[in-house]
Amino acid sequence: MLKDKLLLFLQEGRLEAGCDEAGRGCLAGPVFAAAVILPADFENDQLNDSKKLTEKQRYALRPIIEMQALAFAVGIVDNHEIDRINILNASFLAMHRALDQLNLKPDHLLIDGNRFKTYTDIPHTCIIKGDGKYMSIAAASILAKTYRDDYMDALHQEYPQYNWQKNKGYPTLHHRKVVREIGITPYHRLTFANLGDQLRLNF
Repeated sequence: MLKDKLLLFLQEGRLEAGCDEAGRGCLAGPVFAAAVILPADFENDQLNDSKKLTEKQRYALRPIIEMQALAFAVGIVDNHEIDRINILNASFLAMHRALDQLNLKPDHLLIDGNRFKTYTDIPHTCIIKGDGKYMSIAAASILAKTYRDDYMDALHQEYPQYNWQKNKGYPTLHHRKVVREIGITPYHRLTFANLGDQLRLNF
């Protein structure tokens, strides 16, 4: 079945930045977000929500996005900040940090999801499942996902027991089993319920 064609703009002729995050539901590691501004003549039939692409497809698209985008940036909020401000606010902050780094100021923001904290004076539109509807959000989802995966692959070298190279910090059965058996690392989020009550009460 052919996938629906992604839209390039919400409003044609406006400089729009698509924003998305990766790592929101993880037990360990930071949340990453990306902001991408695509040119008016951008075309790519392979572009899609990062979750619908294979790892190989995501990494093949990343340099295309970076080469052809008018502007792109990635923002990061680590696990300690996530524990302090909660994951929802951390997701917004990661997007804000990505937007801070753009070398172009967009006229409008397209945000994946149903909530956002206003960024400076730039208006925004929240779009549920926007990474499967708009090219700029899909592009942001790919950058956020691949850069976060690279980061978790590096952390895997430090703590190979948790198999972050494969699960990227998500709460797989193996990941939760290792947490129960040997405890947590400095990269785990202490406020996440699925770490287990005995761990959360100790901090």
